[in-house]
Amino acid sequence: MAIKLYDLAGADPEARFSPNCWRVRMALAHKGLDTETICWRFTDKDMIAFSNQGKTPVIVDGDKTVVDSWAIAEYLDEAYPDRPMLFDSAQSKAHGFFIKTWTERVMHPGVIKQILLPLFDQLAEQDKAYFRESREPMFKCTLEEFGADAEAALPGFRAALQPLRMTLAEQAFLGGDAPSFADYIVFGAFQWARVSASRDLLEPTDKLVSWRQSMLDLYDGLAASTPARAA
Repeated sequence: MAIKLYDLAGADPEARFSPNCWRVRMALAHKGLDTETICWRFTDKDMIAFSNQGKTPVIVDGDKTVVDSWAIAEYLDEAYPDRPMLFDSAQSKAHGFFIKTWTERVMHPGVIKQILLPLFDQLAEQDKAYFRESREPMFKCTLEEFGADAEAALPGFRAALQPLRMTLAEQAFLGGDAPSFADYIVFGAFQWARVSASRDLLEPTDKLVSWRQSMLDLYDGLAASTPARAA
């Protein structure tokens, strides 16, 4: 039986943009597990009420429901230890947790500054009011005000990625010779931008472009098959 993944989408059901859902999609492919993705939107709260919370990703594996991308990765390794591991040691898991924290504290704020307005434009109409009402108090300004200086902020975002460049100059993946969950965490942020933004956040000559392409090509082009707004 396929594992069900409730996966956030825009108005276009193929526009699966959630960075956290992408972590899980890549993790499921890494484990070689059959997966059924179910299109979910911000206001479809009733659809995942069984999970006792209101966010994706959510997976359902038989009679087991798991929420939160990190908890899902832990569950997949515990439930399917005979499949390729997302964390091959306690040290790997600790490393992955640092990457998670860095990505959420450094990458995600930089990405959302760049993609907020184009992302809002492609949301389903029924989600737009919810998105505005839930995000503007967080930003302490309107969506338009938050995204107004995206161009000026882009060089700073690119500079903040230097630790990634330096690491990936020495090894093929953050996991070493092969991708690990750490790679999927970072890639989720890039895929968020790729699906949401109308321009590429990386310069064409950026050394991260080749790593990102390697991630897009994994698992028969799983991520590359999702339509991109950026070139």
